[in-house]
Amino acid sequence: MKNTSRGRHARFTPAWRACFAAAAALAIAATPARAEEIGAVDTVWKLIGANHKVVVEAYDDPGVLGVTCYVSRAKTGGISGSFGLAEDKSEASIACRQVGPLSFPKPLPQQEEVFSERLSILFKRLRVVRMVDAKRNALTYLTYSDRLIEGSPQNSITAVPVDRTIAIPLKR
Repeated sequence: MKNTSRGRHARFTPAWRACFAAAAALAIAATPARAEEIGAVDTVWKLIGANHKVVVEAYDDPGVLGVTCYVSRAKTGGISGSFGLAEDKSEASIACRQVGPLSFPKPLPQQEEVFSERLSILFKRLRVVRMVDAKRNALTYLTYSDRLIEGSPQNSITAVPVDRTIAIPLKR
């Protein structure tokens, strides 16, 4: 009797491995934009666990090359904050700026959520929405937090003017 067993990895042919690699690459590409922490200041000192702080994070707009949004927000410390179990405050501030030449890889929808970050373990998210103001040739960014049961009216807004010689391509 011939032994056809080639070990536990025999069923993963090069074609299957290529499929797995492609799926992993797509999963990485589909992940939402991540914040890059620019800095933080402590607001309350905690004896145990991390201090309460205000963090400043940068998000590059994935739909508009050359625009970066800076968001400042409270980050809860203490023991629960150290383990990611604390619920951060709803207040946030945003300032988006042109940091390079503007370009649009594809047409933009009139309104689109461009960033979202979890503020509590289950129910709360910080969101940044881009709105196109075609009449004034500007990009408007709104930040707010929402909650599964009850959202917060706390919000902040900023706008990035686009030179009139550059048309903002809108999705029809």
